[in-house]
Amino acid sequence: MQMVSVAQEMEPCCEEHKDPSLQPEFREPASALADMDRPTEPPCGPAGESEELCGGNKTTEAESCTGDSKSTEEKSPSDPDQGGGHKEERKLKKTNSWKMVRFQDPSMEDDVLERDSSAESLFPEYAMEEWTLSTFEELFMKEDWHNITDDQLLRKKLLGPGDQNAPCPTWGQEVLVKMQSVLEDRTVVEKDCKLVFVIGEGDVTQALEECVMSMRRGELTLLLADSQYAYGHLGREPDIPAWAPLLYQLQLLDVRDKPDLLTLPIADRIRIGNQKRERGNFYFQRNEYSMAARAYCMALDVLTTRNRDGTSSSLETEEEEVRDYRVKCLNNLATAQLKLEQFDKALHTSRDVLALEPNNVKALFRTGKLLSDTSQYKEAMELLKKALKLEPATKAIHLELSKLVKRQLGGKDTREWKAKPAEILGDNITPFMIPSKKRPTGISWKFILGALVVALGSLVTSLVLTARN
Repeated sequence: MQMVSVAQEMEPCCEEHKDPSLQPEFREPASALADMDRPTEPPCGPAGESEELCGGNKTTEAESCTGDSKSTEEKSPSDPDQGGGHKEERKLKKTNSWKMVRFQDPSMEDDVLERDSSAESLFPEYAMEEWTLSTFEELFMKEDWHNITDDQLLRKKLLGPGDQNAPCPTWGQEVLVKMQSVLEDRTVVEKDCKLVFVIGEGDVTQALEECVMSMRRGELTLLLADSQYAYGHLGREPDIPAWAPLLYQLQLLDVRDKPDLLTLPIADRIRIGNQKRERGNFYFQRNEYSMAARAYCMALDVLTTRNRDGTSSSLETEEEEVRDYRVKCLNNLATAQLKLEQFDKALHTSRDVLALEPNNVKALFRTGKLLSDTSQYKEAMELLKKALKLEPATKAIHLELSKLVKRQLGGKDTREWKAKPAEILGDNITPFMIPSKKRPTGISWKFILGALVVALGSLVTSLVLTARN
């Protein structure tokens, strides 16, 4: 089973005073540790195929099983309740950015991966009034729609029955669906003719997960989802606004048990693990740190060369690639744990990074900072000095070392100092420990001398006046 998440890569920014320990590792730059928090454009194409980012306003397109780019207008009969009047039909139009990338089943052929940038409906025979004309407010009030949830914010209307003898999918099963979704103005924002995901793993919106558990194989339905079950108060830039409900056409094609990931080829594990990591990045950018940490943990479960029987038959290149992705996932997981204030877990995760890559600057800095915060100064000093040698121009490391030395001196002030090149600093940490210059206490000799001069002047003036009198 392959899954591609709605994911966005983040590239380090160049702000020098950002805390590197609170930065997810979406890239591994050679320098600039103190980077963070600024998202960039989403990756160009399916995750796992390319790590390059789009430039400017380039965006990814949703992929489906058709390759031609056409715009079609869906027709439907006029509403008989309008006194013979005609509602203006709404065109299905594509957005300028499709961020729904493929959830690819490994059994599919490569030609399925052709992208569809058109707004052509995947269900042209079901261009009914609800899909093309009705407002969402009307659909939420219709009596022939069924509520999936008790809050009546997730509703469905059956268009075509499924196999009544087939059971409904359950939590943890893998499903294959054909779907498309639109905004209220009928702008198509998601479209996929073969979408594969595991229920409960958070790879798609909650609306899709909840709905497929009420469907049977072959069933076709309309699904109306409030923003609470879609993309919430943040939306999904740039195509889905905040608080936007969505209308889906959805067909359940197949249901099966989730395959044992440890029996998959290493290449498939790498692809799935990387896609889970990208899903974690997506949640991290939305400040949903618990979901991000969960996605990173699922990625780590897949990113292994160990088989079910405990053996490993991977190639050296595969071992190296798996290790690189594990380092990225662990760094991202530690960042999410820091955001959740799970400091002990973040320290343990950072140590796992150093076990795989001893010179990883982010992990060195993060571990040193956490150790310093827990008064383990000796080890913290060693790790921060090592990080400084690897990234001598990073001010965040210099500042953390200054804080560490100040703590060692019992809170005494340390002199402000300028960052020095690594070859000059070497193992010497004296610049961190030179105490600040303070003004001497007591009476200044200049003050005493001035007072004597004033006193003598006053005495002379008094004698002259007395002589004249």
